[in-house]
Amino acid sequence: MSLRLLRFLTHPQVRVDPATPVPQWDLSDVGRARAAALAGSPFLAATTSIWSSTEVKALRTAELIAGGIPHLVREDLGENDRSATGFVPPEEFEALADAFFAHPDESVRGWANAADEQRRIVAAVDAVLTDERSGDGDIVVVAHGGVGTLLLCHLLGRPITRELDQPGQGHYFTVNRDTRAVQHGWRPLEELSVE
Repeated sequence: MSLRLLRFLTHPQVRVDPATPVPQWDLSDVGRARAAALAGSPFLAATTSIWSSTEVKALRTAELIAGGIPHLVREDLGENDRSATGFVPPEEFEALADAFFAHPDESVRGWANAADEQRRIVAAVDAVLTDERSGDGDIVVVAHGGVGTLLLCHLLGRPITRELDQPGQGHYFTVNRDTRAVQHGWRPLEELSVE
């Protein structure tokens, strides 16, 4: 049997709107262009399903990539629950994110803690991997950087750490679908077009 892959993608750049709840943020023009550029890429030829969270930025990314590939949705693929604070300015957000990863069993300003969020994203991806609707080929999951980092830590057998965080929005890592072995860490979405 040939190697079957799971590619975990994070949405690219978003249109930041402090007046709109973060899960409803859409892609920016740059983010939309980056996602649209992946449509029809060779890596999609072996892809039998694309899954995304219910958040607009992930839904939109998946829609732009999918073409005729089945697009399925799971709420538990969503980003870490940060609804207690809503939007916070970037500098403050980075400090909160540092604390979230540094103290995984503690809530930071009402955010869900990292250990619980890691269990959720691992269970969600396991469910995708065993869902018959995923098909027999490669799977793409379009989600978010925070939960992606928690998943990557788990798959690598590493403690929760921000050291494995994506370098910016719009990255991906690849996992052997059958063994759950990580094939490579975060790479920019653009590298998918040549994979």
